[in-house]
Amino acid sequence: MQGDKRNYLYQYYSAFLRRYKPEYFIFENVMGLLSAKSENDVGYFSSMKSSFSKSGYEIETLVLSANDYGVLQNRKRIIIFGKKKNNPKSFPKLKKWYPSVFVNEVFKDLPRINSGGGSVHPCKLNLYNGDYLFDSGIKNNFVPVTWHQSRPNSEQDLEIYHIAVSDWNNGQRRLSYNDLPDRLKTHNNRESFTDRFKVVAGDSRACHTVVAHIAKDGHYYIHPDINQNRSLSVREAARLQTFPDDYFFESESGKPSRTAAFTQIGNAVPVLMAEKIAQGLLEIL
Repeated sequence: MQGDKRNYLYQYYSAFLRRYKPEYFIFENVMGLLSAKSENDVGYFSSMKSSFSKSGYEIETLVLSANDYGVLQNRKRIIIFGKKKNNPKSFPKLKKWYPSVFVNEVFKDLPRINSGGGSVHPCKLNLYNGDYLFDSGIKNNFVPVTWHQSRPNSEQDLEIYHIAVSDWNNGQRRLSYNDLPDRLKTHNNRESFTDRFKVVAGDSRACHTVVAHIAKDGHYYIHPDINQNRSLSVREAARLQTFPDDYFFESESGKPSRTAAFTQIGNAVPVLMAEKIAQGLLEIL
């Protein structure tokens, strides 16, 4: 993080607060914010709180888990609520939601595709009889579903994927890189990142966190269906982040870019959690 100009964007944020003086503000960041330190060994979080205070705001800091708000994903993030110091109202209280479904629910109506299959263009969906996709706002029956496209994989990766899913299906065992046959081990680093191949837990209430690295490769996001034997499609990753199906991911070039779509998805605040935050704030206002 040393020398990264993005570390100081909160200073511009504070400048906007002083200029526009909103009654409330919401600030999101990753868990590492609480421990990150700048070049002069001062904690960014301490500097941030001081900056917000000088701008005329008191804050409340929460660690929110996305799966407390209907998102089928274990994802913890720092949420800072700020309000003017002379504001007598309280900070928002968020309503939790625990749907009685498993992660596989987000895949149910999507057509089966294999590695490199699918399309950025609309796809024909399977019949869906559940409630979650509708109740969460992910699915509607009016706009066709796009971006159900998976990246191509090498034969070696696909063999590893098959092993990883087999291990998960037989006792929910996570694949350790060192347990692979020697002919499949191409990385020299055998001590760290031994979980570099990971299956999305379709039979669990929440899967592991979707992060922007999914734009680099899909090894950490292997589809739980062994017959499809691939990593997640763009639309599947978007659904885990609770993006509505009618959301089309653009790129700077104006042309469809799977890498750009995955990056946006991994960096995003889960849409449903953002909605719960907005609803809590709206009730106060």
